[in-house]
Amino acid sequence: MNNAIGRRFLNGSCVCRRVLKKGSVRLLVPQQHDAAHSQRNVMTAHSMFPPVRELSSKIRCSQWTEIQRQLSGRAGGTMNVFDRTMKRRQKKWAASLQDSDKYDYLRDEVGSRVADRVYDIARTFPLALDIGCGKSHIAEHLHKGRDFFLDDFNTLLGPQRNTRRSEIPTHCVMADEEFLPFKENTFDLVVSSLSLHWINDLPGALRQINQVLKPDGVFIGAMVGGETLYELRCSLQLAELEREGGFSPHVSPYTAVTDLGNLLGQAGFSMLTVDIDEIQVLYPGILEVMSDLQGMGESNCAWNRKSMLHRDTILAAAAIYQEMYGSENGSVPATFEILYMIGWKPHDSQAKPARRGSANVSFGDLSKIGQPSTKDKS
Repeated sequence: MNNAIGRRFLNGSCVCRRVLKKGSVRLLVPQQHDAAHSQRNVMTAHSMFPPVRELSSKIRCSQWTEIQRQLSGRAGGTMNVFDRTMKRRQKKWAASLQDSDKYDYLRDEVGSRVADRVYDIARTFPLALDIGCGKSHIAEHLHKGRDFFLDDFNTLLGPQRNTRRSEIPTHCVMADEEFLPFKENTFDLVVSSLSLHWINDLPGALRQINQVLKPDGVFIGAMVGGETLYELRCSLQLAELEREGGFSPHVSPYTAVTDLGNLLGQAGFSMLTVDIDEIQVLYPGILEVMSDLQGMGESNCAWNRKSMLHRDTILAAAAIYQEMYGSENGSVPATFEILYMIGWKPHDSQAKPARRGSANVSFGDLSKIGQPSTKDKS
């Protein structure tokens, strides 16, 4: 792992924040950038590091692009879709709720299913890492026999606060999922449950997971898929079209299952497995759906999100939701599409595909199987 990534969490702070704080480089949306970037500039006006305009655009753009390139591990930087600072605030607020446990039903269910996939592998993993651990929803379902490192970027989700008891020894590491502060070839197992869908640089994060795994180590993850909350998304869009003459995205974009296998392959994983699971939860109405999403810390944090939703639009969306998807007992469903992925770090001991062209049986001969041969007919 390069030196920039290795030093990013010195003294408990990220390198990019320390550089910005010193004032040597500050993120600025130049005058010639498009309207979308200008909107982002307005939205971050009250952040810790406000934009400044005293540096030339040439210096600003070149140095900031280089910092993004080094930290992300990608040649062209990352596509910044999500406001990670806002997501951190959302999770921190959700974790501070006195009744926060009542919103953990989805994470508990998915965490148990990820743990089941760990038990499906007939081997032991002495050292494991949970990325985006939350309240250790996976570790509580695992038994003794391994050390578990819990990684999350929210201080209120550390073991000292809200993590649950488990039979295995756990260690807390406060770190961003996009920048893992671990050496290469460290862990035998890496797991993640409902955390990767908020990452801006998902290909880079998967590459880092591959790096921290030992050869023949395995990554088992679960993330929200593209068809999640389609009922809520459609209802809000139709309501806004009717009441306001247009619509804005109120549900964050998610990864499609068709892209997940390619991303794992590009990150260097082998023997890939990707499967889909749908979890449908019934709610009294649309307001309860949105309230539970807030309690989970899963509210929209995309940069292009609309900050306000009019009351008339909410009432119209509630009526549309009930009319299109409501059941006879008055409840409405919310569908969560969960994408499960398994990928192995390559090793010489793993089974490999045969050399291309080495087959001695043609697929065309398969139709002849079971048919009497010429000798039998004679």
